[in-house]
Amino acid sequence: MNPRKQELLQKTIQHIDIKAHNVVPMVDAMATMAFQARNLSRGAHIFNMMQEDKECAVFLTLAGSLISAGLKNVVVDLVKNNMVDAIVSTGANIVDQDFFEALGFKHYIGTQYGIDDTELRDLMIDRIYDTFIDEEDLRICDDTIGQICNSLEPRPYSSREFIREMGRFLDENDKYAEFRENSIVWQCYKKGVPIFVPAFSDCSAGFGLVHHQWHNPTKHVSIDSAKDFLEITKVKLHNPESGLFMIGGGVPKNFVQDIVVACDILEKEAPMHKYAVQITVADERDGALSGSTLKEACSWGKVDVVYEQMVWAEATIAMPLIAGYAYHKGSQAGRPERRFNDVLDKVNVPA
Repeated sequence: MNPRKQELLQKTIQHIDIKAHNVVPMVDAMATMAFQARNLSRGAHIFNMMQEDKECAVFLTLAGSLISAGLKNVVVDLVKNNMVDAIVSTGANIVDQDFFEALGFKHYIGTQYGIDDTELRDLMIDRIYDTFIDEEDLRICDDTIGQICNSLEPRPYSSREFIREMGRFLDENDKYAEFRENSIVWQCYKKGVPIFVPAFSDCSAGFGLVHHQWHNPTKHVSIDSAKDFLEITKVKLHNPESGLFMIGGGVPKNFVQDIVVACDILEKEAPMHKYAVQITVADERDGALSGSTLKEACSWGKVDVVYEQMVWAEATIAMPLIAGYAYHKGSQAGRPERRFNDVLDKVNVPA
């Protein structure tokens, strides 16, 4: 490795462990403060209510560069403890970051100050704010997605079906045993938790799919986003009571909120999401989705307003506090393992 590149890629990002920090007293104390401390405390209480409500299916949405920032184990612990039942994410979190680390690669502590990005480009180092990634490792991740494509029956897949195959790939290759234990993709594969990535090609998976389809122009794997929408709508119909824990906004936020409207379009009865917490730094005043409030979503018939909370805070600070609060409260005890992947695999006709 180039000595300069080796110098820059030394210290790895470490994923925070919510199990090691009981934040309950602090978050409870924040309830009598003001501004985002009070909002965060109420959001934590609502997320804990989702755990107490054993009939509630919890959807976790992930937008922004979260896994590379050290939040991977937060999601893994939520999955392992039946605290979330389905995930809707951007592709980068699932493919470029989680699956990437499951292959044995790392994200590195970098800097946004005093660094020449043209030098990084020449060294094949990609930068996410203050985090560095080895582009050569990322190319291997892209190629692995292409290999998975080549191994599958040529047909359209939902992103959920394809990501399940990514989990199977990790499961069946013991060379990844050392790394897969803390992989969201692998843990969800084991627990039957569906992962939906509505914009699946907008990440490293896209490069693998492009390569696969270029070399297989007439018979190839493709991703059917409409099937994604139908499948996640079937989850809502199967388990009508639901709650949302949304990190960031964007496509994942809108996708999971829209399933209530989709049920109505199908002339099926399904209530609005009963609980909703969103962590975001986006502003609502430009009308963009990431900052639109949950009260605004109520006007569309998507989210009830009794148990909803916007938390305007940066995700690496707020998510461990809210997730850690619910974990240490212990309300997840007795929550069933819903295994919605298994449910969706069995349902081959409209619900």
